[in-house]
Amino acid sequence: MGLNKDSQLGFQRSRKDKTRGYEYVLEPSPVPLPLDRPQETQVLQVSCGRAHSLILTDHEGVFSMGNNSYGQCGRNVVENEIYSESHKVNRMQDFDGQVVQVVCGQDHSLFLTDKGEVYSCGWGADGQTGLGHYRITSVPTKLAGDLAGVHVVQVATHGDCCLAVSAEGGLFGWGNSEYLQLAAVTDSTQVNVPRCLPFSGVGKVKQAACGGTGCAVLNGEGQVFVWGYGILGKGPNLVESALPEVIPPTLFGLTEFNPEVHVSLIRCGLSHFAALTSKQRRAVCVGQEYPRVPWHRSPGRPVFPMEGDHAWGARGCGVWCGSHGDSGQVFRLKPLPDPLEPGTRPQNHWDCLAEAPGGALAGGQRGSGPLVTRDALCQCP
Repeated sequence: MGLNKDSQLGFQRSRKDKTRGYEYVLEPSPVPLPLDRPQETQVLQVSCGRAHSLILTDHEGVFSMGNNSYGQCGRNVVENEIYSESHKVNRMQDFDGQVVQVVCGQDHSLFLTDKGEVYSCGWGADGQTGLGHYRITSVPTKLAGDLAGVHVVQVATHGDCCLAVSAEGGLFGWGNSEYLQLAAVTDSTQVNVPRCLPFSGVGKVKQAACGGTGCAVLNGEGQVFVWGYGILGKGPNLVESALPEVIPPTLFGLTEFNPEVHVSLIRCGLSHFAALTSKQRRAVCVGQEYPRVPWHRSPGRPVFPMEGDHAWGARGCGVWCGSHGDSGQVFRLKPLPDPLEPGTRPQNHWDCLAEAPGGALAGGQRGSGPLVTRDALCQCP
């Protein structure tokens, strides 16, 4: 649910007038997909940008919907196209290999195939498509640069900066660098081809998270490093860094009595980060992608913060942070009642899509804040 003025949640048919669609979706609703085998096809992943969405299936390729002003849906840009109440859902299958991950930036899209190759399309004014120019691209195109011949295992973006992690634990970046995200390899504020980021002391990178102004990586030893600008997680005295700085593991619960604790997963939105530790068994419902909880195991049930969940970043950006505010420090998320009783749910949920067998469900933010959708595989109450 959430804002749907560009049909980024699909055509949500009005109950009163079947020819019209809703521009606001106020409850979780099915998203119709033009599947050839709807009973057999499973949705594997979904991702949301500013006003477009991508849906990855197991056998029928990638579907895109919503605003395509910059080609971010992977189809030709139609001048003066009206996106409101649109039935248009685009199927993308022309990749060299099977797509295993889709990621939406604000107005661009990234695709990772099982061959370890990265494709992109959409808005490129900050170099975020990584194709060697700053124009828009409406056809998913394979990236080269320092990624040529490299087997990529993960890509990350939310704003206009992008990161990629290789199978060998290397880190690559391109796009916007106004906030020092790529300052290790350039003095420019824009990089239009993937560049290897030669960070020393980080070790082998396991995962990357790339927000609007800050970046984070998780290495093979469970350590989290952050850099960029904003609330980076090391307190109010660190607001800018061109090089990765480690967040003390003790902030994630590592002590002499709990020596086995380490971070196992990191994610971020435009203005905050979150981490899952080895003590955690379930995902945080803060509106972003975490390890998927099979829908059939918890039909209609939200996923709650438990011991071992940590987050840091700007208050009001999807993190339920109570009285912590914008301290710039890592804090542990408070467990929520299960089941969630009226009056106890978080007040801010992001616009997102949640996976479900054979399709997708829409879910998201309620309120008057600015619309910026995030990558999500959550089950929002």
